[in-house]
Amino acid sequence: MSAPRRPTDPSGLERYYVLTGGRSGPGGSAASLDVATLIVASSAAVPGMQHEHEEIIRRCRDPLSVAELGAHLGLPFNILAVLLADLLDAGRVEARNPIPASGAGRGPDLALLEEVLSGLQRL
Repeated sequence: MSAPRRPTDPSGLERYYVLTGGRSGPGGSAASLDVATLIVASSAAVPGMQHEHEEIIRRCRDPLSVAELGAHLGLPFNILAVLLADLLDAGRVEARNPIPASGAGRGPDLALLEEVLSGLQRL
């Protein structure tokens, strides 16, 4: 007779609990993260580091947005934000806010668009 099988968690909540050490949201420097924030690694992974932390550092050799990173790793935003908070606090990654559009709400900068069009026409 085999031992009773423990039901699996199809939602992944147990996995997320383990990944974050029971934390439900980021604190400190990661509290201001949003999906457009760019993450870039500032150091290499070290032996013994949590697998997800290693994966974040590996993928962020070039800047990657939090949204893209979450899609690559298959993690919800709040779980990823907790992992990023760990890396930010350890100085292993940097968070860069996206450059705000000048005159947000007024539409694109026409002078810039004209320069781009001129450059494309010269090609």
